[in-house]
Amino acid sequence: MEILDSGGLTMPTENGVADLDTLHRRKSKSDSPNGLLSESVTGSDTPPADVRDRVDSAAEEAQGTANSAEGNGGDAETRESGDVRFTYRPSVPAHRRTRESPLSSDAIFKQSHAGLFNLCVVVLVAVNSRLIIENLMKYGWLIRTDFWFSSSSLRDWPLFMCCLSLSVFPLAAFTVEKMVLQKFISEPVAIILHVIITMTEVLYPVYVTLRCDSAFLSGVTLMLLTCIVWLKLVSYAHTNHDIRTLANSADKVDPEVSYYVSLKSLAYFMVAPTLCYQPSYPRSPCIRKGWVARQFAKLVIFTGLMGFIIEQYINPIVRNSKHPLKGDLLYAIERVLKLSVPNLYVWLCMFYCFFHLWLNILAELLCFGDREFYKDWWNAKSVGDYWRMWNMPVHKWMVRHVYFPCLRTKIPKVPAVIIAFLVSAVFHELCIAVPCRLFNLWAFIGIMFQVPLVFITNYLQERFGYMVGNMIFWFSFCIFGQPMCVLLYYHDLMNRKGSMS
Repeated sequence: MEILDSGGLTMPTENGVADLDTLHRRKSKSDSPNGLLSESVTGSDTPPADVRDRVDSAAEEAQGTANSAEGNGGDAETRESGDVRFTYRPSVPAHRRTRESPLSSDAIFKQSHAGLFNLCVVVLVAVNSRLIIENLMKYGWLIRTDFWFSSSSLRDWPLFMCCLSLSVFPLAAFTVEKMVLQKFISEPVAIILHVIITMTEVLYPVYVTLRCDSAFLSGVTLMLLTCIVWLKLVSYAHTNHDIRTLANSADKVDPEVSYYVSLKSLAYFMVAPTLCYQPSYPRSPCIRKGWVARQFAKLVIFTGLMGFIIEQYINPIVRNSKHPLKGDLLYAIERVLKLSVPNLYVWLCMFYCFFHLWLNILAELLCFGDREFYKDWWNAKSVGDYWRMWNMPVHKWMVRHVYFPCLRTKIPKVPAVIIAFLVSAVFHELCIAVPCRLFNLWAFIGIMFQVPLVFITNYLQERFGYMVGNMIFWFSFCIFGQPMCVLLYYHDLMNRKGSMS
C-alpha cells in the first residue's frame, strides 16, 4: 500500500512489510546533531511537521506489520529478505506523540470497558453463587410450594371477575365519543360523562378489593390493571377532545387533522404497550416467533429468580426485623442495609421482566413499532433524569396529559412538576395501600419526597458533576428508599392482622 507518493516512501503489500530504507538513510555529512533523518523527504535539513508525522505513522504501521508477520510465523523469505532491518532499531524513536494512560481521567471514557464488564459479571456470579450455597446450607430450602398458587387463591375469584369487567369502561368511552361525533351530545356533556366513567373505573375495583379477603399479589395485580386502564381512558378522552378542537379550529396546525372514531383503533390501543392514544401507530413488518419464544423463556427464568430471592432472602430478613421507626436506630439501619441488596436484585429483575421482556413480547405480537419503553436510566445524572427515563410510557403520558396542559394554562414549571408527582404519588398509594388495606401514606410520602430530591440533585449535578447526582439517586432510591418502605408496610400489616385477631 502506498503511503506517500513523494520521497520514495512506499510499503509493498506482497510481503506485508514496508521498505523503510528511505526513512533511515543517513547523510554522509549531516548538519543534524544526532544524524537522524538527514536527507529528509523534503530535501531540507529539517522536515516539516506534517511530513514528520506521516513518516512516523508509516514507520509505526510498517513496524506493526512486520511484528505481525513475525508473530504469525512469517515465511522464511520475509525473515531473510532484510526488510526487518529497521524494525524497532535503537535509532527509531519509540515515543512520537503525547498520550494518556487508559485509566486517566481524560481518557477513561474513551476506552472500551467490555473486559472489565465481563470481569464484574464473573465476580458477581461467583460471589452470589457462594452466598446462595451458604444460605441453602444454613437455612435449607425456604420456598413454599404454595408461593404462586394454592387452594386459598380460589377465594380471589371476585377480583378476577372484576378484571374481566374492566373492559366495559372502554366501550362506554367509545359510546360517548360516537355520540359526540354524531352531534347527539355537546362537548361539556361529553367531558362530564368521561369524568364519570374514569372515576367509576377506579372506585369499582377499590371497593371490590377492600370487600374481599384476597391475597396481596391478587390485589396488586387488579390495582395495577385498574391504573393502566384509567390512564388509557384519560388519554383516549383527552386526545379525542384535542383532535376535535384542532379539526374545528380556524388556524389548524395540521390541515389534514380530522376527527373520527374507530372501535378497532380503540381495541388496539387498550392492549398495546402504550398509555398514549393516537389513531394509528408505527408498525413492525412481521412477528418473529423464534424471538418471542426466547424472550418468553427468559421471562419464566427471571420470574422464577425473583420468587427465589423473595422467599429465600427477603421474607426471612423482614420477618426477623422490627419496625424501623420503633426501637434501636442502629438495628434499623442494619436491617435496611441487609435488605437493600436482595431488594435491589428483585427490583432489577422486575424491571427487566416487565419493561424489557414482557412489553417487547407484547409489542412483537401486536407488531407495535415504537419500543422505547425505557432509556438508560442507570446513567441518570439526577433524580429528575431517572423519572424521565426509567418508565417511558408513564413519562410520555405525564408530559402529554398533565405537565404541558398545566403549562398551557399558565401554571409555572415548578407547580406543574409538583402536580405531576402528586398524580404519580396517588396511584402508587392506590396500588400498595388498597391491597394491604393500610392507608398510612408511606408510598405517597415516598413519591412526594422525590420532588426536593429532584432540585437537590440538579444543584449537585451543576456544582460537582453528574457522578454525585447519580450516586445520590442510587442510594436514596435503591439502598434506602425501597427497603425502608418494605419494612414499614410489612410491620404495619402485621400489626393490623394482630389487632384484628
